[in-house]
Amino acid sequence: MNYIVGAFKPPCNITITFADGRTRKQVPFKKENGQTVMVPLFQSQENIVGEVSIEPFHGKKVEHNGVKIELLGQIEMYFDRGNFYDFTSLVRELEVPGDIYEKKSYPFEFSTVEMPYESYTGVNVRLRYVLKVTISRNYVSNMVEYQDFMVRNYTPLPSINNSIKMEVGIEDCLHIEFEYSKSKYHLKDVIIGKIYFLLVRIKIKNMELEIRRRESTGSGPNTYVETETLAKFELMDGAPVRGNRHLIFLSFLYIRFGLFFFFFCLYHDYVP
Repeated sequence: MNYIVGAFKPPCNITITFADGRTRKQVPFKKENGQTVMVPLFQSQENIVGEVSIEPFHGKKVEHNGVKIELLGQIEMYFDRGNFYDFTSLVRELEVPGDIYEKKSYPFEFSTVEMPYESYTGVNVRLRYVLKVTISRNYVSNMVEYQDFMVRNYTPLPSINNSIKMEVGIEDCLHIEFEYSKSKYHLKDVIIGKIYFLLVRIKIKNMELEIRRRESTGSGPNTYVETETLAKFELMDGAPVRGNRHLIFLSFLYIRFGLFFFFFCLYHDYVP
């Protein structure tokens, strides 16, 4: 019985390493099983260079129809697991059909790879970049090994960054004016703004400002929207005085991969 089980075990070990893996910045990456590992961080247009090692187990050989490595950029919807949309797909052939009797190493290089989107893991969708090594075999399933890596792209500061002004309120009861110093923020930026109370005819308990991340996936009737509150700040406790100006000065949270927006919460009671 052990001989039958052993026949279906992989005959070798596959290892994927990056040429600059020891010096390149590493970032945490959460795998599907919930385990968090450290993976290298890249930017678009960088060279991805490394080595694939195939080491047969003692007393075994690897009969194959070729060895290849792929660099894939994939989008996967969680409600349709297993079906990927590949927006980036590059292939390098490493070995022609034959046999492998001892450990062999194959260098690979993907030059100036275009990786337009950042890695993202959300509630309903994930976008990932991965190296995939495939050993093609006859009669038995192919051997496949994956190596994930992360991508973050940086853009220059915008030349135009206008302020934000808006007015909200309840007719004949409350009139508030908001003003933020700019409309585009760096992920380590500071939010500076002002709130003007122009008309107050209701009893206000307190005022809060929230930073939320919104994830939207799908299209049309199959659109799914998930909203997460990242931070909440209390700006005022008690009733304001007409004409008062409240300053906002908040350190922006360093949280990536999402759409951020400010949400103003005002808790009040109507004056009887």
